[in-house]
Amino acid sequence: MNITIIGAGLGGLSAALALLQKGFRVTVLEQAAELGEIGAGVQLGPNAVGVLYRLGLQAPLETVTCETLGKRVRLWNTGQTWPLFDLGTVSREMYGYPYLTVHRADLHQILVDAVRALQPDALVLNAKLHSMVVHGDRVALHLSDQRVLHADAVIGADGVHSKVREGLFGQDDPRYSGVMAWRGVIDAQLLPAHMREPYGTNWVGPGAHVVQYPLRQGSLMNFVGAIEGNRWEIESWSERGSREECLADFVGWHEEVQAMIKAIAVPFKWVLKVRDPMSRWSRGPVTLLGDACHPTLPFLAQGAAMAIEDGYMLARALSLCPTQPGEAFERYEAVRKERTARVVQGSAANTQRFHNPALAHAQGAADYVAREWSEERVKDRYEWLFKYDIDAVVL
Repeated sequence: MNITIIGAGLGGLSAALALLQKGFRVTVLEQAAELGEIGAGVQLGPNAVGVLYRLGLQAPLETVTCETLGKRVRLWNTGQTWPLFDLGTVSREMYGYPYLTVHRADLHQILVDAVRALQPDALVLNAKLHSMVVHGDRVALHLSDQRVLHADAVIGADGVHSKVREGLFGQDDPRYSGVMAWRGVIDAQLLPAHMREPYGTNWVGPGAHVVQYPLRQGSLMNFVGAIEGNRWEIESWSERGSREECLADFVGWHEEVQAMIKAIAVPFKWVLKVRDPMSRWSRGPVTLLGDACHPTLPFLAQGAAMAIEDGYMLARALSLCPTQPGEAFERYEAVRKERTARVVQGSAANTQRFHNPALAHAQGAADYVAREWSEERVKDRYEWLFKYDIDAVVL
């Protein structure tokens, strides 16, 4: 069977690797002329790490990731600190796998190398999808350079602006979330030693929050600063901003937040848009994964994890129905929709939790944090994610 994946991002490559390991051949069409991922960090909960380890990637991951000791909540202006949850050995003991942070480019390269090791010609660059036509159980893929390719099964892993989704269901109608975000990667040597500890930190405040965590075994620090306000409409990861603009958005925040912003080489900004969970992802021999069907705000740290899980589950489903992709895709969709919808909704809920007006002052913040980040509520928000056993799900 000719299986074609549109998009060589983290989800598309995870699907390709999982399918190759089950004996399928794949073609991954990527519109870029060169492979590479934008400079940003990714948090990998134990659920995502478990999938990557199942794909045989433990050894290369250990050379580039950080194993955080825990996550903390800090107040925007005073720096007051509360524990969110312990990780490190605790994560391994409770969930079977560590909680890792990784530079997106490093994880992407590991997946590329693993795919090419199994099928050197799997990745096809300069292959931008223009449109597609489904003819019964076959799909014609019309590329922007006039080439026409044919496939027995198509997996749309082409992100929030998915051409595959558009071909199946028409154009979507995203709404502005009310939040834009700054992101940047910092040379950790530019920060004082106490800021380089292997912890993830959520700085929370009224109308904004900041997330920081280490990358590349502590040599880098990832920064994301999300702020409410009516900004622009560019839904892109590559819109450049300036340190001065970013600093202006975080006036009055703690000196450590200011220090991180000043150390960012190039701050990027992107608008965050909201899309409702889709009622359907598949049609015949075509389906979607990751941001193409369940894009999520980055406030539960599970966007990449859901795409990686999708890719692995798709391979499981196709291995059960190796000559009937339509049935395989229906099975895959049936077991993935509820979990991914819950992530989308939980991420949106965290926006208000991180930005609540009660965080404006220390007295109100202490009561609010004690309630919202109590052990019981944290477990309710995260344990169902981390304890997921992807091989135990019945397809």
